Amino acid sequence: MAKKRRGRPPGSKNKKKAGRPARVKGLTKNFAKMEVGQLRDYIGRLEETLAAKIQQQREFLEGQLAGLQVYANNKAGAAIRAVMRVPRTGKRAKPAPKYQSKKDRKLKWTGRGMLPNWMRAEMKGTKLTKDDFLIK
Repeated sequence: MAKKRRGRPPGSKNKKKAGRPARVKGLTKNFAKMEVGQLRDYIGRLEETLAAKIQQQREFLEGQLAGLQVYANNKAGAAIRAVMRVPRTGKRAKPAPKYQSKKDRKLKWTGRGMLPNWMRAEMKGTKLTKDDFLIK
């Protein structure tokens, strides 16, 4: 079985040297030997290139901003709708009773909470179950 290597894989070392400046293609001319007119032409072309790059980046960022504005408007609209929704001020309706006493028809129970005393008393000593008290 091959031994696992630790660290970087071979050939992945950083190629940049710390002391060297980054080279840009096309800037290898010796500016000190150029004529004034040539330098002005070169500066003009650089300014045109820079203006084109700025315009390209502006268009890209404006497109991104437009997409974000649509997203933000949707989120803001949802938040406003949630805030503007009228909250319930009334209470819930009482649940309908499910169980009724065999002896006293006025005693009823919804089936929530603890077993009522009247049902416990009626079931005691008999074979009655909770299902026998269901309202039909």
